[in-house]
Amino acid sequence: MNHGPLARYVTAQTRMNTADIQDRLADFIAAQLGIAAVAITDLHRLAGGASREIWSLELAYRDGDETISRRLVLRRDPHAAGAGTAGGQEFRLLRAAYASGVPVPRVYWYSDDPDVLEAPFFLMDRIDGETIPRKLLRDPALAAARAGMAAQFGRILAAIHGIDRVAHGLDFLTAPSDGQSPAQNELDRFEQIYRGITLDPHPAFELAFRWLRSHMPGGAECVVVHGDYRMGNVICGPEGIRAVLDWELAHVGDPMEDLGWLCVRSWRFGNDDRPVGGVGARDELFDAYAGSSGRAVDPERVRYWEILGNLKWGIITIIQARTYLDGHHRSVEHASIGRRTAETEMELLELIGS
Repeated sequence: MNHGPLARYVTAQTRMNTADIQDRLADFIAAQLGIAAVAITDLHRLAGGASREIWSLELAYRDGDETISRRLVLRRDPHAAGAGTAGGQEFRLLRAAYASGVPVPRVYWYSDDPDVLEAPFFLMDRIDGETIPRKLLRDPALAAARAGMAAQFGRILAAIHGIDRVAHGLDFLTAPSDGQSPAQNELDRFEQIYRGITLDPHPAFELAFRWLRSHMPGGAECVVVHGDYRMGNVICGPEGIRAVLDWELAHVGDPMEDLGWLCVRSWRFGNDDRPVGGVGARDELFDAYAGSSGRAVDPERVRYWEILGNLKWGIITIIQARTYLDGHHRSVEHASIGRRTAETEMELLELIGS
């Protein structure tokens, strides 16, 4: 049965092998560079990427008398539906972030032409380092990095919020409607999701929705918000954060939203005495952010977004459980995340009651 463009890309995922990808990719890159040929070696698929394929490769080509070598990552979206996909938008975001001084992989080329790799894709620099939070928080070799990471999170976030979305053509980012505050927009969106997926009663979530509506902050300056800025979405080395990853949830919103999300308890991975990603104190984060951005931090507004962040994560745990229980994604990770709803309920009660 043909289901249109989606079927074409799902079929493509199973039809193309490594040799096909290597040959077509070499031709594509050579055309982008305007040269006869390039060499691609060590092409292999990396672990991870639930909805996309991530590949590593070595690229080499001649530029006059010089040989240029690059270690690249190919991100391919086999389930995407063509032009205007999330992959193309993330490519544009990464390009804007790189130009704005945010530590991200440099992106090179994007294509949604099905004649190339039969699915949208882009290529970017490969940045090595550690991404697993529990290793980041416990590896003795990263102790010096942890010591300054809360402040580094603040400085990087200031750069993210400084991205000029008009100058970089980021008009595709979702934004609050006219007359609607970022907080109301985000709360309405997640309540709609929650009402549509929950089967069991969650009194703590109901209390949180009521508290958040009765304490909703007014309008705010709107900036480019990363949307998932946290431990687990950064690449780190002994010197600290090397790159910020996973921009799929970026949107236009309140800058305090990213600060609050970073402080959600689940991203501390057991280091509950260090609320900023398990590595530091809120004051370290706030001072570094304010010093780099020139924007004052409102701790109460950040606290509001931290509470809303815990509610959002609680709803996401329900979604993960449903995808497993309904047979859509038989992932042990989804099942285990689905068991953590109670943690967010307890955190919400403690935050609201404090």
